[in-house]
Amino acid sequence: MRTFGIIWGGQLVSVIGSALSAFVIGVWVYLGTGSVTQFVLIQFCAAVPGILVSPVAGVITDRWDRKRIMLAADLGAGVATAILLTLVVTDSLSVWPIYLTTALSSACNSFHLIAYTALVPSLVPKKHLGRVNGLMQITQGVQIAAPLVAGALLQLVGLRGVLVVDLVSMAVAVGTLAVTRLPEDAVQPAPSDKAPSGFMAGLRYLGGRPGLVNLVVVFCAFNFLFAIAGGLVQPLILSFSSPATLGVLMAAGGSGLFVGSLVMAAWGGPRRRVDGVYLGLVLGGFFLVLHSLYPSPWLIAVAAPCFLFTLPLMNTACTTLIQTKVDPAFLGRVLGAVRMLVTAATPVAYLLIGPLSDGVFEPLMADGGPLAGSVGAVIGTGDGRGVALIFLVVGVLMLAVAGYAYTRPRLRGIDVELPDVESRKEPARD
Repeated sequence: MRTFGIIWGGQLVSVIGSALSAFVIGVWVYLGTGSVTQFVLIQFCAAVPGILVSPVAGVITDRWDRKRIMLAADLGAGVATAILLTLVVTDSLSVWPIYLTTALSSACNSFHLIAYTALVPSLVPKKHLGRVNGLMQITQGVQIAAPLVAGALLQLVGLRGVLVVDLVSMAVAVGTLAVTRLPEDAVQPAPSDKAPSGFMAGLRYLGGRPGLVNLVVVFCAFNFLFAIAGGLVQPLILSFSSPATLGVLMAAGGSGLFVGSLVMAAWGGPRRRVDGVYLGLVLGGFFLVLHSLYPSPWLIAVAAPCFLFTLPLMNTACTTLIQTKVDPAFLGRVLGAVRMLVTAATPVAYLLIGPLSDGVFEPLMADGGPLAGSVGAVIGTGDGRGVALIFLVVGVLMLAVAGYAYTRPRLRGIDVELPDVESRKEPARD
């Protein structure tokens, strides 16, 4: 646990620096170009390369030294930041190098995350794995909170100063990891001949275990529905509140994610890990429906943090199940396949929400629209109520996913019927 704590602390510092620079770079692009399209392209470059390289990252994680993979990934992301800093210092920064360096950072982060997640089960006792995965979720809370600090930091030290902070934070992460001694079975697990090599081995491994297949299907559905809600929550709030109120409510929502991560770090999740999956889906569906009922900032101030609280719960439960049920020799490839499938749901959701909102749901909920006299009598009509209807539908779908998950016998019994693998020698006593 001490070794993990040292690595986790260094990586958390790096995540903070990266989140600060990512926000500030986005602000620079939007203010400099005034183009929403160019701003959104940054998000595209931050997501898609990481999805595409995930299977390759999984293969490499199972074949090479995982510590060296993490070091190389951190250094690669550092090079991307150093390029941006050089361009800023020479007053030659433009938009296209930002796209390229963002894509490079995305690919490096994917390698880093898969190697890091595969490394963890060999560093900590299995009984603490849920708590450790909860700690790892804190990084998402930090990323949401970053804009609160980054805005002030931008005014204080400018873009150049923020990039320097990012480079220093990466140096801390690299230095901390470099000097930490790790057990041999953690950095490079023994090879196995139980399955074919290559990135398809991850999918084949999952295919032979129906309980894990059901888990991944449910995890993908959750992330898809979560992405729809995440992409529409700002338009929902702005339909009845000011931009200032939006900032406050977004910060409140981020606090829910942060608190959820702390709770999971202290608790670790239920004894039956699959119960964490059911709980996350049911609570998530309920609080999504709550978003839709009335156009009130006070309602969102309650519903948004409670909904985001479920993300660490779901992520911790699913990640811990995968880590404890997958042969360590194939863990990297399985994690790569799962990451590719799960994260691919996000850009698909983003492509759908615009046409669905503007072309379908808003006209349905307009004053005098087709659903004004039925659903509109419950959640209201007018601007933004079509988005509210999407929240209602997505919430009901998430509850339906919970029902589907519970009806899958292999998933329901995954904690007992699919034996845990031993990734390291467990201590005889606490």
